[in-house]
Amino acid sequence: MQITFLGTSSGVPTRSRNVSSVALRLPQKADLWLFDCGEGTQHQILRSELKTSQLSRIFITHLHGDHIFGLMGLLASCGLAGNVDRVDIYGPSGLNEYLQAASRYSHTHFSYPIKVHTVQPGVIYEDDDFVVSCGLLHHRITAFGYRVEEKDRSGRFDVETAKALKIPSGPIYGQLKRGETVTLEDGRIINGSELCGPTEIGRKFVYCTDTVYCDGAVKLAEDADVLIHEATFAHQDAEMAFQRLHSTSTMAAQTAYLAGVHQLIMTHFSPRYTPGNAIELKDLLKEARAIFPKTIMANDFMVYDIPRRRENKLKIKGKN
Repeated sequence: MQITFLGTSSGVPTRSRNVSSVALRLPQKADLWLFDCGEGTQHQILRSELKTSQLSRIFITHLHGDHIFGLMGLLASCGLAGNVDRVDIYGPSGLNEYLQAASRYSHTHFSYPIKVHTVQPGVIYEDDDFVVSCGLLHHRITAFGYRVEEKDRSGRFDVETAKALKIPSGPIYGQLKRGETVTLEDGRIINGSELCGPTEIGRKFVYCTDTVYCDGAVKLAEDADVLIHEATFAHQDAEMAFQRLHSTSTMAAQTAYLAGVHQLIMTHFSPRYTPGNAIELKDLLKEARAIFPKTIMANDFMVYDIPRRRENKLKIKGKN
């Protein structure tokens, strides 16, 4: 699971930061999932190593322009390129109507299927490898955060130990690889999990923007390997954050701390903190790290590989 930041500014683009969009690349599925699609996102993709031919799912947090104005352009370009088979789009009520109106008035006709899913809190997608859920955030309009959970996988099966135990090969090996308990013809009971290496714990990715601090974000981010959270304002501008229902750097850090996440990546920064101003982005980072040390700041085109955690297990050789 690899994250690429395509836009890290709030509201408007700057010379160095585009508006909101984050890509999640899933190499094991050769899939690309997009979270938000601000204006210019397709240009950012062209400047990255991402491939639109792998785009299969887009998750929209809310319907403010800096999160959706790039959606029609990207979808239209994918159609003209003819390299996309199907795109599923998830987002709040009104998203389908927005796309239909934009398509109608721009006379855009897609050459591939597009399915819009109106989301509600809870599980919104599941396959053999992943579960995606969403939860309500607290913003001026309906906004959702998204959580992607990779399912746990059994560790590598120890074939040599299985042979040493004189376990007959064949379908039994498949059962043991899946961690099942098998009774052999000689009466021995073999626990498959004891013949496998450390379980590969599924990684957890959470994306929360736009929102002021809220319990919903904490719940959604619980035990996440990576939490991407907006930090539009510095702590000094907390009153403005509450008025506009955006987060400060300290709110993002508090969310990460209470949720027990392993890494916080802040994004969605106000242009008011550019170098030379009284408060700069480095000050926001310092504020956040005072609460949650494992905090970094996103930049456009920053790539982050989500590390995998492992569950240690004792290997037992079974009974005679």
